[in-house]
Amino acid sequence: MKLESYWLDTAPRFSGGAAGTVNGEADVVVVGGGFTGLSAALALRKQHRSVVLLEAGRIAGEASGRNGGQVNAGLAHDFSELSGKIGKARATELYRAYSQAVETVARIVADENIDCDFRRCGKLKVAAKPEHYAKLQQVFRDLSPDIDANLKLIAPQDMASEIGGGDFHGGLLQTTSAQMHVGKFGIGLAHAAARQGARIFEATPVTGLQRQPDQSFMVETAQGSLRAQQVLIAAGGCATGPLGYFRRRLVPVGSFIIVTEVLSQALLDQIMPGRRNYVTTKNIGNYFRITPDNRLLFGGRARFAMSNPKSDAKSGALLQAAMIEMFPALRQTRIDYCWGGSVDMSADRLPRAGVHQGMYYATGYSGHGVQMSVHMGEVMAEVLQGNVQANPMRGMAWPPIPGHFGKPWFLPLVGAYYQLRDKLA
Repeated sequence: MKLESYWLDTAPRFSGGAAGTVNGEADVVVVGGGFTGLSAALALRKQHRSVVLLEAGRIAGEASGRNGGQVNAGLAHDFSELSGKIGKARATELYRAYSQAVETVARIVADENIDCDFRRCGKLKVAAKPEHYAKLQQVFRDLSPDIDANLKLIAPQDMASEIGGGDFHGGLLQTTSAQMHVGKFGIGLAHAAARQGARIFEATPVTGLQRQPDQSFMVETAQGSLRAQQVLIAAGGCATGPLGYFRRRLVPVGSFIIVTEVLSQALLDQIMPGRRNYVTTKNIGNYFRITPDNRLLFGGRARFAMSNPKSDAKSGALLQAAMIEMFPALRQTRIDYCWGGSVDMSADRLPRAGVHQGMYYATGYSGHGVQMSVHMGEVMAEVLQGNVQANPMRGMAWPPIPGHFGKPWFLPLVGAYYQLRDKLA
């Protein structure tokens, strides 16, 4: 079993990186080489702006290359509850932004000819308890057809045609959702940006950001420094560097995934005839899908702990047990991959994008960023050009999380709270 991301292990490495030291000037410096930063770099170059992208590790090596590979439309929030908090008009705008984000990914894949196994499959949210199906029915009534015409209820008696395991009690299908090989997509997106002229540096963490009297920025790295007219922070929780503002507002939460050996067509037809993206309704639930080479990917927040090899292995054992409980036919199936990653959670699990002290940012996707991160990269390219209204998160308050200064000491308490909610629900 490999303790590394299946997506990163089965994708080529990025070969279009810039050579030499970091120096000179750029219209925009993008901090972070995940989907947000890469998408922004590509869009900015198409606006004929000079771009330097600085990535602390490898391209798409963090959340962008360590997720479930689901490109899902729709918010993860209860729409009625969210409407009560921020208003129906704003909740609708956010919902439609997530749906549009899937179309953004599809367009970029087609326009840039990225070989990443992109496939429209639909996302099925499955009711883990009988009473959960009633909640899914209410969601359907709230959204269909005016806000999302691409929804369909799957009655409990019809679930056998979708999934051959688990004790599920119906589901809500969003038909335009998709899936892809996120490792190949990230590398393809990086090559597309490099072809357009973006200078992309890997293994180049930002060590300093200084605002200049003329409102430009001096950006410092261990490989040199350069002047930027604008800066876009696309670096998630920003565990390193001079970005404490973001660390106080984002909680890094571990999320873990296992991937099985290659499964036979007969076994796949037995356990997952629908071949969709699947998400359960529990607060601490699971998500799963079939990979392009016919493995089962099975993930979730098995433990409220940070990712490291020891933690990943412990979480992988819990996920394997949950997988077997859901799909007993996989009891003898080998696990080939197990890995973890850090999900950047905001307090209300909504992304944030805007400007702070002259620095633009888009971050905090809270475990639902595969499509939204790509979309927000394009959006922020427009915002940097002055189109503030393009940002669906414009004007949203973002106070720091009380008692949080970068290390999530409270994660076990959060985990216990959500486990209790699942038991009581």
